[in-house]
Amino acid sequence: MSGRNQASVNAGHDRPEQSPIRILVCAGETSGDMYGAAILRELRAIAQRPLDCYGIGGDQMKAEGVELFAHASVTGVMGFWEVLKRYRFFSRLLKTITGLLDTRRPDILLTIDYPGFNLRIAAQARRRGIRTVHYVCPQVWAWHRERIPKIARIVDRLIALFPFEPALFDGTGLNITFEGHPLADQVAATLAEPPPILPWGAGRRIALFPGSRPAEVARLLPVEIAAARLLEAAVGPCSFIIPAPTPTTRRAVEAILARLPDKPASLAVSDGLSRQILRQAEAAVIKSGTSTLEASLLLCPCVVVYKVSPLTYAIARRLLTGLSHVGLVNILAKRTVCRELIQGEMTPTSVAEEMARILSDADYRAAMLEGMREVNALIGPPGATARAAAEILKEIPCASK
Repeated sequence: MSGRNQASVNAGHDRPEQSPIRILVCAGETSGDMYGAAILRELRAIAQRPLDCYGIGGDQMKAEGVELFAHASVTGVMGFWEVLKRYRFFSRLLKTITGLLDTRRPDILLTIDYPGFNLRIAAQARRRGIRTVHYVCPQVWAWHRERIPKIARIVDRLIALFPFEPALFDGTGLNITFEGHPLADQVAATLAEPPPILPWGAGRRIALFPGSRPAEVARLLPVEIAAARLLEAAVGPCSFIIPAPTPTTRRAVEAILARLPDKPASLAVSDGLSRQILRQAEAAVIKSGTSTLEASLLLCPCVVVYKVSPLTYAIARRLLTGLSHVGLVNILAKRTVCRELIQGEMTPTSVAEEMARILSDADYRAAMLEGMREVNALIGPPGATARAAAEILKEIPCASK
């Protein structure tokens, strides 16, 4: 080999683009783990250099090669009192992740939802001159609007999932854009697959979604099971499936079911496959959260339910001023598309009666489906994850070097 050619080869090995892009990524909940894994897949497809990713996430991000310092199954806590009880754990975790900003010096901090914790990390990164991107706009439209200027000072880039969110930051100077909701991508992929065989029994197909956190499952599942018993007594044979997105959730579900003496005749627990279950179900009982939007995109009529500790509920009522709904479908529609049964209103009888109406009242069901179609038109076309990844790559200082 000539000296000139050998020099070219050596120069190629020394090029900066051969070193990995270091990304500290933090997703503290199951939904964030799902979004994070999808974004990292897209980043790998378009980045000209390998990625070195580490931080907080779940099984899906781990499968994408993220080095986890905490698992989303232990960080996914909902409620003021629930967080307070684990103050020491979160304080230690904050110290650990902040330490990574110094010891591993990421090229960028990517935080996904989970704002109570993630914005604290973002503030630490900003002080160190590390660029920050936050994916999923904090729900400032629901509570604590005074956070808007602070968020604008902390993050360099904010990617919103809903079209009305960028206007909330007008005048702050923050670079915020709506790139669409990643569920549009995931639902499109679900609908492109052949429907799998699921463990349905005879009768009406009903999905039960008690949430993914053990505390949610403990509060919601017993009511949902009792409602299922009432429903099959009212409308005849029914088949119920509970999706468990993680092994931790499945253990929590099975532990609750083992303690319940009366269960519906046909009941199964599925490892994941929540969207396929909604695709095949006639109706669903769904914990308030991302799954309500999945139900809308898959046109599965549902009732939205939720319960928290009395202290958390009392605090939330004081903070959530001016918000008439808690379900994403209803918030986006600015009206009631799916009935909400929250806290004391969530009883076996009320849930069973609403489900019976969805199954038996054709006009009521049709009106709900029409409202869902209106909501679905608001969240943008598929391709949201790829668009978000392209925007994130622009924020990485060394990505094009």
